[in-house]
Amino acid sequence: MLRYDINDTIAAIATGVGESGIGIVRISGKDALSIADRIFVSKDKKRPSSFKTYTTHYGFIIDPRSSILDPGKKSSIQHPASSIQYVDEVILTVMRAPKSYTKEDIVEINCHGGIVALRRVLDLVLENGCRLAEPGEFTKRAFLNGRIDLAQAEAVLDIIRAKTDSALKVSVEQLRGALSGQINKIRKVLLDILSVLEVNIDFPEEEISGISSKGTTQKLGAINDELKDILDTSRQGRIFREGINVVICGKPNVGKSSLLNALLRQERSIVTPIPGTTRDTIEEIIDIKGIPIRIVDTAGIIEPRDLIEKKAVQRSKRYVDLADLVILLFDGSRRLTREDGVLMRKIKRKHTLAIINKIDLKQKIEEDKIQRRFSRVINISAKKLKNIDLLESTVADLVYNGKISRSEPVMVSNLRHIEAIKRTQKLIAEAVDSLDNKLSLEFVAQDIKDALGHLDDILGKRFSEDLLDKIFSEFCIGK
Repeated sequence: MLRYDINDTIAAIATGVGESGIGIVRISGKDALSIADRIFVSKDKKRPSSFKTYTTHYGFIIDPRSSILDPGKKSSIQHPASSIQYVDEVILTVMRAPKSYTKEDIVEINCHGGIVALRRVLDLVLENGCRLAEPGEFTKRAFLNGRIDLAQAEAVLDIIRAKTDSALKVSVEQLRGALSGQINKIRKVLLDILSVLEVNIDFPEEEISGISSKGTTQKLGAINDELKDILDTSRQGRIFREGINVVICGKPNVGKSSLLNALLRQERSIVTPIPGTTRDTIEEIIDIKGIPIRIVDTAGIIEPRDLIEKKAVQRSKRYVDLADLVILLFDGSRRLTREDGVLMRKIKRKHTLAIINKIDLKQKIEEDKIQRRFSRVINISAKKLKNIDLLESTVADLVYNGKISRSEPVMVSNLRHIEAIKRTQKLIAEAVDSLDNKLSLEFVAQDIKDALGHLDDILGKRFSEDLLDKIFSEFCIGK
């Protein structure tokens, strides 16, 4: 990210690109209102700089090069009907500093949602004194100007990326300050301990009350317990945000596509009695009990007949290797075959849920052989939607009980928090050890100072420009 002046007035399209009913151009900074004055004409001819905060106004965006400003009447714009260039009919909203998203003056122009209109309005804003915002710069300014801390800023991105209601709830709570509140509470206790330690270090000859090795150790132990609780819940929070990867595999014509359609509650995969209909992987995201599940229907080809099928087999194997959970599907209306055995051997090191499909038909499969291989076996009918709820509940239980964890790295913001908390725990443990061994209070104080530093990293009380660049580069430009 380039180093621009934080005092610049910035602008960007804040809504998704494409056709829609409304599109928003957002302006933030000290010149936001004066720029709006030059390009906006309200119905009552008043200027945005005269509008009260938190008010919206109907009018038009015009090209100021085609208008004539009357110097004697600063509250109005004269524009010959034959020469004025109207760009769009809009609703303009004014939010004055410091009570705005960035704590700066903000103007939001609600345009029609076509890309041409939005780009034209943005171009006019940029031509009249703005620069284009960097990714996440509005939220970055909200952090730098003290409206939110860094953990809350990261929660904004989590909200945007939330895939389920549960993920959204977790992210909103963090934005409201749930994590920050816990960290600040711990910081306060550590600061109180540190202040007592430093007084005793600075005035060793004075008999100053307040320092007790046993009492301090108990306080530090309680803090470590709180940090452990935060770490224990972080795993579930990460799953809510990122979900898990699930792969459906099985030999041809066992009902993999039917199962995917049943889980999606819609027809996504083509289902036919012809084996090998699915010749490539099909990927979807579904919500199971609040958990985002990235589910993949793989090609059921064991022996490829041509180059296309060979590529499909290679891709299927790659998805299985990356899977957090494999759903291995069997056809209950047929006996186990060599192909079933091949698949069972290939996934023996993966966390697997065995599913016997087609229980609506006469059963011929040797279920006891499957039960000897797998601890969890569920009988379903994907076609009749029988026991699909049981399958979903089993997957959710595996996740919530900690039996399944993500194989991919977690997103940077969550990993940053977790690593900072782990470092804090280690330093607090070292401080307790120093107290137990009756070492100098200087050692204890230094450990607590370093622990406070890691908590400050979470909240953004200390940070590097590189860290901010990394975090906010993940955002879209309009946020």
